[in-house]
Order: sequence, then C-alpha cells, then structure tokens
Amino acid sequence: MTGYGIASFDSGNTKYTVEIKSLNSKFLELSLRLPKIFSEKEFQLRNECSKQIERGKVNLSINVEQSNSTVKAAGIDTELLKHYYAQLKTVSEALNEPAHNLLQLALGLPEVVKYDEETISEEEWKVVEKTFQQALAAFQQFRSDEGNVLEQDIKYRIDVILQNLKLVEIEEPKRVPVIRERLNQFLSEAVGRESIDQNRFEQELIYYIDKLDITEEKIRLKSHCDYFIETLKNADANGKKLGFISQEIGREINTLGSKANDANMQKLVVGMKEELEKIKEQLLNVL
Repeated sequence: MTGYGIASFDSGNTKYTVEIKSLNSKFLELSLRLPKIFSEKEFQLRNECSKQIERGKVNLSINVEQSNSTVKAAGIDTELLKHYYAQLKTVSEALNEPAHNLLQLALGLPEVVKYDEETISEEEWKVVEKTFQQALAAFQQFRSDEGNVLEQDIKYRIDVILQNLKLVEIEEPKRVPVIRERLNQFLSEAVGRESIDQNRFEQELIYYIDKLDITEEKIRLKSHCDYFIETLKNADANGKKLGFISQEIGREINTLGSKANDANMQKLVVGMKEELEKIKEQLLNVL
C-alpha cells in the first residue's frame, strides 16, 4: 500500500528530518538509510516499523543537518608515526630507493590518525525518536485517507454487481419460453412436428431447464457480497481475507455465465466480471 510521511525538528544548531514512503508489496520490505551515529538504533526502528506498517516496500530515511558543521578533531599517535617513518626510511636506504613522501606514507598507515567516534546522546535520540513517531503518524494518516477512498470505490463496485444480479433475476424467467420455442423449432425441422411426443418433450424440457437453474448461485453470490462488505468494515487487516472472498464471488459469477444461455444475461455477467476485476486490482492496495 502506498504511503508517505515526513516530519522535522530544528533545534537551531541541528535539524533532524525523518521521511517514510512506501509502495505496494505483498510483504514488508523495509529499507533504512541512516547516518552512522544512528546505526545502534536501527534494530529499534525496524521493530517499530514492523509493528505499525505491516506491509509494503518501505523506505525510511533520517537526515541530519548541522548549521555550524565542524570537522571532528583528529589525533595523531606521534610515537607510532615516528616508528613507521623510521622503518620506511630504513627500507628505502636498504633498497637504495629515493625517500620521497615518507611522512605522507606514514600518516596513511593504520592507527596513526585517530578520529573521535560520533555518538548520539539520549537527549538527542529522544528528539529524533519523537520526530520519527510524527513522521510515522503522518504516514499512517496518508494510508488511512487512501484506504477510505479505496473502501468507497470497492463498495460502489460491489453494489454494481448486486444491481446486475437483480437485473439477472428479471431476465431469468424470460429464458424458458425462448428455450422452449428454440428446442421445439429444432425438433420440428429435424423430425417433423407431427412426430414429436409432447409429453416426452415437456419432461425433457423440465430436465433441461432444471440444469440451467441459477437459484443457488444467486443466493451464494448475494451472500458472498454481503460478507465482503461486512469484512471490509472490520478494523483489522483483512486484505488477504477479502481476496479469498472475491475468489468465491468470481466462482459464482462464472457459474451464472455458464448457465445463463441468454444474451442479455451474459451481458450482465460480463459487467459483473469487469467490476470484480477492478475490485481485485484495488485489493492489492488493501492491508
């Protein structure tokens, strides 16, 4: 499910900005981009995101801007530098090689230059954590607003399916006279009207019409649509469950189509299928 949230805090000397954005994904794919000083807090941030976001391809980034940025002081281990320099000079003389830039080489050797490690105080972390929670709240609100729009769209399409079902019920009784006339005409052309046993014809017609009966399919389709709306209203994450219900709706619609044996009913069934496909596309965005 798509989402976006951003929050920032400016203390005067330092500005912290937290940005969270996500795209659709069946699972939670979390990517964090953090300054080095927050590396020890990565596990905590991941846990919080996993609890609240649940699903999506999520990118979380924290940016730190300092108005008066100064280079962290560096210290030089003088004794180690002298030791490296003496060794380099000895090797240079032994190999009869020019002793150019020995000091630069020595400065680049391990442990000669030491930088102060960057750390974050508890007070600073509390500020960043509060900013993170604000960004997360904005992110969830974005998702909630999008979810409300999706809910209204899905409800509308379920309503269209139910309206088409009512029209199918109106068209259904019209099939029998048409089927009766079509079969009667076929037999008349094939064996002659005078050779038709009307009693046997009526029995076979009843059997044939019974095979095309869609009463059970109509009841189940209506029941599935009602259950779909009921599940949609539930506050829990039910995206997968809605997907399963939509599959059952699809089965009943397909059976209606196979039993329709009527052009007008087939058109209504095609309309139902079209709306159901749009619902399935939208369900990819539902948690």
